[in-house]
Amino acid sequence: MIRKTFATLTGVLAASSLLVWIAACSPVSAGATAAASTAAAETRIHPQSGLAVIPLKVMTAKGAHVFQVEVAASSLEQARGLMWRTTMGADEGMIFPMVPARPAAFWMRNTVIGLDIIFIGADHKVLNIAANAVPYDETSLPSLGDAGCVLELNAGHAAEIGLKPGDTVTW
Repeated sequence: MIRKTFATLTGVLAASSLLVWIAACSPVSAGATAAASTAAAETRIHPQSGLAVIPLKVMTAKGAHVFQVEVAASSLEQARGLMWRTTMGADEGMIFPMVPARPAAFWMRNTVIGLDIIFIGADHKVLNIAANAVPYDETSLPSLGDAGCVLELNAGHAAEIGLKPGDTVTW
């Protein structure tokens, strides 16, 4: 019971953090308020991680691709990321917001599944992609510039949808 209450509280806090993050990253206007309200209405909780799940759209030369991504908003959630997870759905991922934008580097310590790690600038443009990151590898995979967020997808998915630097990611 305590664990379930903690998981629920963690999910609520993650959703609250997400709304604060959306507000901080959005222009202050009636449209931004409406967008935050829409995001709150669309937010759900991932059954395995307890993190908020939001829609994310990637625009590539091949068209739009929509994912449902878990939001690792707190430093603890970001440190854990997808460690020890054995599966992730084809159109799922995890996003790591970084406010303020800054250089970022990820590794695959304790990460069982292969990932594409996509570094995204504060302008929502892809900076670079660490494709097919190897499970358990502790090699540092850095951003090529200040990252406003980092997106993790299943390994090979970025190439499959034609994702490349300069493409736009919105959430």
